[in-house]
Amino acid sequence: MTKIPVPGTPVRGSKSGSAIMALFDLLGRRWAMGVLWTLSERGPSTFGELEAACESISPAVLNTRLKELAMAGLVAKGAHGYTATGLGREIYRGLLPLSATSKKWARQVETRLKADK
Repeated sequence: MTKIPVPGTPVRGSKSGSAIMALFDLLGRRWAMGVLWTLSERGPSTFGELEAACESISPAVLNTRLKELAMAGLVAKGAHGYTATGLGREIYRGLLPLSATSKKWARQVETRLKADK
């Protein structure tokens, strides 16, 4: 049976299971954030389209992540394939500033590594 982190119960990194930590536990699972990100950017996708877009994901992992994200209310299956729900897209939009900051961080790391050579 597929199980998802539940706010208010212990999750990875939090004994209290705060909502943010439960969400990070879910999104921190292998490929979970990538699947949500891809659906948010591409729109509805069939299983095969999503598998191709995620490149190195295995069908078993994709199937598990889709089930977990659907149980969490972040992904739904419709007539045109899988799609990010309104809440899933809201989480994606919330992560966009973090994505921008991560790119700045990557440039700093690259600069420091070049300086250390």
